[in-house]
Formats: sequence, structure tokens, C-alpha cells
Amino acid sequence: MMDTTAQASSHVLRLRALVGSKVVLGSLGWTLFIGGWWFAAQAEIAPARLFPGPDKVFISLYELLTEKDFAQDIWASVKRILLSFFIAVSIALPFGLLMGAYRPVDRLIGPLASAFRYLPAPAFIPLLLMWLGTGDEQKIALLVLGVLFFLIIMIADVTRQVPRVYTETARTLGLRQPQILASVILRASLPGYVDVFRQLLAVSWTYLIIAEIVAATDGIGAMMMRAKRFVHIDDIMAGILVIGLLGLLFDALFKALHRFTFRYLEPQ
Repeated sequence: MMDTTAQASSHVLRLRALVGSKVVLGSLGWTLFIGGWWFAAQAEIAPARLFPGPDKVFISLYELLTEKDFAQDIWASVKRILLSFFIAVSIALPFGLLMGAYRPVDRLIGPLASAFRYLPAPAFIPLLLMWLGTGDEQKIALLVLGVLFFLIIMIADVTRQVPRVYTETARTLGLRQPQILASVILRASLPGYVDVFRQLLAVSWTYLIIAEIVAATDGIGAMMMRAKRFVHIDDIMAGILVIGLLGLLFDALFKALHRFTFRYLEPQ
């Protein structure tokens, strides 16, 4: 009798763990979303041509990938995102690190970075077109501006969270200031930096369509603008779906990188 009760309790605990798992709940969320989308399309709250259901959008996505070289457009957008984000991080990391570590640098750069953070990146499009033309340079510059100042401020905030006892101990052990900056402050801040990069990469994706609707010949945004001319709403929604899936993929990659690189932070 005791064995039967113990087995039943074990099965209940396993069932609760399964129901509460990330995979199950995440799959349920996607199922509810797609189901709600399908029912909304069937209810004809808008003309079918203007609000296609998920089945038509998935068919459209398949045709884009197999017949219209959409994979090349996706790769063009991914390259722009990765290159622009690498440039933004390369600029923001030293500034944010120095701002967070040294108060005079923060007082010098902080007000400027904070002011530029409130300027909408699309406002720079006319200037970027005149300065850089209509090529990739203009699009990458816009994507850099979209996240650069947010990166600087957030990196500085993470740097300030390094416990003072770390730097004081390093000074006691005889480390010089450049060594403290590189070996103590930077290393202690790296887990927070990776989280910041993950969050701001999502912001970069939100500027992608804006960057690619201006005189672009390739990319997801360019495909969506071509679809707009012929009122192919299913193609446009397929492009939106792909951006969401790519964002989800990159977010998962950053989380995996964080878990793999900073295993000591994971609960035992």
C-alpha cells in the first residue's frame, strides 16, 4: 500500500513538472496564438485578402523560400543586423565601461549619451541618405544609431553594480588601476553585459524594417515593400513572422551563451 502511494505521488510530481515545464508552456502559448489567429481569420473581421489566416501565411512563406529567393533576403537582413550590432557594441563597450568605472567620465559623457538616447533613429534618415547614399552603409548606420546610446547607458549601469569590495581587495593586493579595470570590473560585469546585448539586439530588429524600406533591393523589409505594391498581405505577414522567429532564435542563442559561459551563476 505504501509503495502504491509513493508511486502515485511520484507520478503526480512528474506530471506537475511536465505541465509546468518551459517547453510545454511555450508550446501552449504558440498554439493559443495560432489558434486565435485562425479563428479571427475565419470570423472574417476583415476581408480575407487583408487578413489571411495562418495556413495561407505559412503557404506563402513556403513559396517565398522555394520560388522567390526569400532565403537570400533573410540572409541579407541577418548580415546587416549582426554587422551593425557588432559595430555598436565595439563603440559602446569601452564608453560604458569607463562611464561606470570612473565618475568624471560619466559626468563628461553621460548627459550627452542620455540626450541622444531620446532621439528617434529614423529622424536621422534624411541626413544619412545625404551623407552615405542609399547603399548598405546608410542602413547599417541607422541600425547602429538605433541601439548605440542605449547600449552605452545600460553597460554603464551594469558596470556600476560591481561590488566596491572587489576593487578595494584588488588594490590591497597591489593591482594597478588598468589591471583592476580589465581583470576585476570588466570580468565581474560580463554576465550583465551579455544580458544587455540580448535585450538590445531585440531593439535592433525593430529598426530593421525602417532601415530596409528606404531604397533597399534586398532584405526582409525590401520583400515586404514589394509585397505592399501588389497587396500581398500574406507575404507581408510571412515577413513579420520570420522576423519574430529570428528574434526568438537569437534570444535563445544568447541565453545558451550565458548559461554556458557563466555556469557558476546557475542555481545548483
